[in-house]
Amino acid sequence: MLFGSSGIRQEFGPGLVDLALRVGAAVAAGASGIVVGRDTRTTSELLEHCVVSGMLSAGATVYSCGIAPTPTVAHATRNADAGCMITASHNPESYNGVKLLNPDGSSFTLRQQAGIEDALRATHWRTWDKQGHARPIDAVDAHREAILDKVSLSRPTTAVLDCGNGAGSVITPDLLAGMGVTVIGLNCNVMGRFSRPSEPLEANLPYIGEIVRRRGAACAVIHDGDADRMMAFDERGRYIDGDHLLMLFAKYLDRKRVVTTVDASMAIEEVAEVRRTPVGDSFVSEELLSWGDFGGEASGSWIFPEHSYCPDGIYAAALLCEIASEWSIAEELDRMPRYTLLRESYRINVPREVMGAMGADEPTHGVRFEDEDGWYLIRASGTEPKVRITAEGRTPAKAKEMLDAGHAALEKAKHTLE
Repeated sequence: MLFGSSGIRQEFGPGLVDLALRVGAAVAAGASGIVVGRDTRTTSELLEHCVVSGMLSAGATVYSCGIAPTPTVAHATRNADAGCMITASHNPESYNGVKLLNPDGSSFTLRQQAGIEDALRATHWRTWDKQGHARPIDAVDAHREAILDKVSLSRPTTAVLDCGNGAGSVITPDLLAGMGVTVIGLNCNVMGRFSRPSEPLEANLPYIGEIVRRRGAACAVIHDGDADRMMAFDERGRYIDGDHLLMLFAKYLDRKRVVTTVDASMAIEEVAEVRRTPVGDSFVSEELLSWGDFGGEASGSWIFPEHSYCPDGIYAAALLCEIASEWSIAEELDRMPRYTLLRESYRINVPREVMGAMGADEPTHGVRFEDEDGWYLIRASGTEPKVRITAEGRTPAKAKEMLDAGHAALEKAKHTLE
């Protein structure tokens, strides 16, 4: 399977360069107008040229955004047939890849992905007189203005912003400043390397809480490499886990039907009607097309259907600042239900085989066990050679019991392959 839970991602090398060319041609076989953007990785410009070359060879018109976040490319794609983002999102800089987008912002479905993989086996080259054309567009300004039309501050607000040297650097600082936010910017330049690990986990952001407290900020917003994700801190300098960010957005926007994934906290079901999907923003978006008024993943992907079916960390950052200008985020969080939720990852060279030994129909969907007081989920990562265990319990002891049970099940499956 070429596609993972969020597009194609691989360690950079000759194979990825060749694949980018062929994927570009395959996408263009079914789309005449395509928007293309890239993140800030040192390999992204090369891969962008390869993808665009493939598209041109198949006769497509390519609208090039240059460096732009995934949600910015998605916003521009509403005026095209398809979008293509060169990124490995939150993975380390040595990785890169391709995300494919529909005009409504949603990622390519499993059926569309299978179509691309089939198309890779065919030749789509056009003759010399039927080659495509490329032209630059300013997608960043259009996306920024669209968000500014929807958000506003109730009072002057200060926010810490850490773009992680990713693509959010080209839009979020100006967007928040345009709202009237006093921005304390960190890692907001596009130097091609990440000053911190790109995934916006609490462990990767040990310095943020102190900066929030010292500067009297109302919140902090954090992006990953392509800014489809946004995580946050409250005014007390506390990291806000994704489950409670999901509840915070749902409450503020008065959203009663929420789509989230099987690894999200059961606490969400106490504040909204919930439908769950396999892990991956594409599954959340697909479900939102038929049900629900808000969706997201605890990893930091937030989908606002009235805005886009692409996770938009830029819009989420602006919205959080709006919330911080009206509410005490810390007080709102303290009133929310909270259970003990544990997450662990294990590096395994053959994650798909291990999950198969556990009986998973699809390795990245995983296997889930639950009882009245807790649950655990074991699944293969869709982006890295890892298996992840998530466990939750109504008490810390129950959560630990579930985590231990999941670990024992994983070890048993590993032994069957030895």
